[in-house]
Amino acid sequence: MATYALGVNTDFPAKHYLVGGDFGAEGELHAHHYRLEVVIEGDRLDEHGFLVDIVRVKSELGRIADRYRNRTLNDFPELEGVNPGCEAFSRVVAESLRERFFNNGVDPPKGLSFLTVQVWESESAWGKCRLEIHSE
Repeated sequence: MATYALGVNTDFPAKHYLVGGDFGAEGELHAHHYRLEVVIEGDRLDEHGFLVDIVRVKSELGRIADRYRNRTLNDFPELEGVNPGCEAFSRVVAESLRERFFNNGVDPPKGLSFLTVQVWESESAWGKCRLEIHSE
């Protein structure tokens, strides 16, 4: 059985600060130029030979990036009570994408299995979240 993957990325500046520990400079408000990388996996291509509509993935990811662009991550309710590091932020983005594709009244693509979001906060530091997708 073949497994296919489609990846899309975007970038944007945003700020955050870490809480609840002695994080030095990271505990102060500071900016990162984030890069979001999304990979969607599945075992079935549609009638046009695509795993998922890349234009739609780019559009949805762009909407998510625009929500956080030039803002402070700590101010968002979805990150309340957690440090807005790249691990937690990758989960928030992955859950948002999954919601946009599977719970918005539009027929979701078929045969998808995983959605992975990797959030880079620098050239050398990233966090990742991989969610299971159950689509028929």
